[in-house]
Amino acid sequence: MTKVVIIGAGGVGNVVAQKCAQQKNVFTEIVLASRTEAKCKAIADSVKEKTGVTISTAQVDADNVPELVALLKKEQPFMVINVALPYQDLTIMDACLEAGVHYMDTANYEPLDTAKFEYKWQWAYQDKFKKAGLTALLGSGFDPGATNMFTAYVAKHYFDEIHYLDIIDVNGGDHGYPFATNFNPEINIREVTAECRHFEDGEFVTTPAMSKKAKFTCPDGVGDFDIYRMYHEELESLSVHFPTLKRAQFWMSFSDNYLKHLEVLGNVGMTGIEPIEYEGQQIVPIQLLAKLLPDPSSLGPRTKGKTCIGTVVRGIKDGKEKIVYCYQICDHEACYKEVASQAISYTTGVPAMIGAKMMVEKNWLEPGVFNIEQFDPDLFMADMNECGLPWKVIELDQFDLDK
Repeated sequence: MTKVVIIGAGGVGNVVAQKCAQQKNVFTEIVLASRTEAKCKAIADSVKEKTGVTISTAQVDADNVPELVALLKKEQPFMVINVALPYQDLTIMDACLEAGVHYMDTANYEPLDTAKFEYKWQWAYQDKFKKAGLTALLGSGFDPGATNMFTAYVAKHYFDEIHYLDIIDVNGGDHGYPFATNFNPEINIREVTAECRHFEDGEFVTTPAMSKKAKFTCPDGVGDFDIYRMYHEELESLSVHFPTLKRAQFWMSFSDNYLKHLEVLGNVGMTGIEPIEYEGQQIVPIQLLAKLLPDPSSLGPRTKGKTCIGTVVRGIKDGKEKIVYCYQICDHEACYKEVASQAISYTTGVPAMIGAKMMVEKNWLEPGVFNIEQFDPDLFMADMNECGLPWKVIELDQFDLDK
């Protein structure tokens, strides 16, 4: 019997619960916990309706280590699948260590008071997890997660050395709102407005947020998009674990409408992360904004279009340069039909389930803290094809985002 505890009942938590329930021979018991148990119960009802599987629910404050430990000691799961907020990664890791439970997440820790995306805080847990004989798997979402696996897979099967990496995340979906974010608004806006960093010639180079723009044509008829260079956490781990890289960049698509709204909101201070005083209370502007915007988990029934996320890798094979593009296209409406979620949550939640499956089946289980690309990619990539995220690899004659 293998029991898992999923922490987080947002859009991604729903997908993880649904996909784990579909793998009933792997995940024989599922507990879904969050600060608001009513959200967990609503997801549990949906899971029962769609899969026939009954999952348990619990209330827990993911900021409270003693509460987390009490839950884990009561349930005694094999592992925790953390799809709560990135601010809560360390408290959940602390609780897993105290309770003797394996750990997995989809996004790296970031401090509440600083828009800073680094793995140093979680990498510092290496000795603790190793000594405890526990595995902590970091970044098993889509980006980070599947994009790391794409990089590892093509590096293993198509190259002798990889030199240039461009991760390109395009969301061609339309939800019909004037302005909304496809995942947690606070995390999304902090990410987009942070300074850009890309890896080049052995170091990270900092440039202003959204200051480099390029045109990109997605394959298979998804369309043409404006993409902007920004920082994303997988650049940090991939540049460490693939030391032959000369340059690594991350790009994301944004519409002019989205960027104009974001500019105006920034100009009036609504994207700020420092508390302000209003009528005797301390209010964080970006948290207030998040409450005013549509809940990302509500976007599913109204979102149409497709995502196209992949990695373009340039390197050397048998002394000759080659370019390989590994990508996955996901349809928003098909995701909603399957698990009542739009594609952004789906593309994060499915790799989270697969990463947990790799651990439960003991394919990826080694004491310590690991980024996903440190494990062999083949079984994970095979499961992506089987579990709703089929991918393709094509070779390109040329690729240059500078033109």
